[in-house]
Amino acid sequence: MDWRAFAQQMASMARDLLAQETVGATLRHITRAATECVAGCDAAGILLLRGKRAETLAPTDDLVIESDRLQEHLAEGPCFDAARTSVGERVFRISDFTAAQERWPAYAARARDLGVGSMMGFLLYTDDEDLGALNLYAHRPGSFTDDSETAGWLLASHAAVAFSSARSHAQMEQAMATRHTIGEAMGILMGSHRLTEDQAFDVLRRYSQEKNIKLREVARRVCHEGRLT
Repeated sequence: MDWRAFAQQMASMARDLLAQETVGATLRHITRAATECVAGCDAAGILLLRGKRAETLAPTDDLVIESDRLQEHLAEGPCFDAARTSVGERVFRISDFTAAQERWPAYAARARDLGVGSMMGFLLYTDDEDLGALNLYAHRPGSFTDDSETAGWLLASHAAVAFSSARSHAQMEQAMATRHTIGEAMGILMGSHRLTEDQAFDVLRRYSQEKNIKLREVARRVCHEGRLT
């Protein structure tokens, strides 16, 4: 493998990742980069676990979705293990799905039928949080080498930082938008009912609690309707 060329590719990819405007665009850039930068990779996706439910993000091929659904149905599989922080493994590699697999026998047998020949997965993590797993697929057994694993690990390291940054930025934007909407709703109530700022906020808060509706949704309704409905 030409590591000098790969390093240049990684540097360019890292800059492009940080330039993406949304979380979705960042994730799609990550999985596309996996198919372009990691030798042997035919498909890639990011798996998040919410309890026992699997959420597939930015898949480059239907194979990724089918594999994640299968693992969710069987409650076993390498992607699940990579996405579970309690397992402790941050990298896995299955070189040959045609060989017997002791660790995930039910998944391995069905994965072969999906067309999976070999597979790798990398936990996406930073010092502050675990973000899911980047999973790479190949149709042919033996496609992934030690160099492929190293390349995948380097990609995952860059990807985790970009993913975390994009998500934090999106959360900040959402928080600012929510604060603006709440402020606008408070202004409407203050003007129409001659309330103080504290009283207007208390009206929104109590309505949210009584109706079991999120505060930002209550505020949005006030902004849209001009009153609480």
